[in-house]
Amino acid sequence: MKLYSFLITILFILFSNAALAERLSVNVSAANVHSGPGKNYDILWKVEKYHPLFILEKSDSWYHFRDFEGDEGWIYKSLLRKIPSIITNRKKCNVRAGPGTGYKILFSVEKGVPFKIIKRKGNWIHIEHADGDKGWIHKSLVW
Repeated sequence: MKLYSFLITILFILFSNAALAERLSVNVSAANVHSGPGKNYDILWKVEKYHPLFILEKSDSWYHFRDFEGDEGWIYKSLLRKIPSIITNRKKCNVRAGPGTGYKILFSVEKGVPFKIIKRKGNWIHIEHADGDKGWIHKSLVW
């Protein structure tokens, strides 16, 4: 009976942590990433608007997250929203005028550029950068 209770407890912990796991996006032009849950912790780096973050833990008004490169940090929760977004994860990514390689390349970006998702069409994603630039990118180029 003790083993059964132990297993139920472990499953509860695992599933309650999974319930916290969600993907949110930065909703301000730039946000500080801290080493812990508070402004008194060191600022590690900054993230820009639409940067997607995978939430690992919530502590009062602070969220512990992991990003597309596996880096972890803390960010103030009011700086995040549930906005569908992606971030480029390849050295060079072409953004096109339409959903296919037959469309003109509008611009190229390097790894680590975040975009808001406007819509999806097959393996292509219509995106918008915080500066207003729009285009289509293949899903294999993003996280």
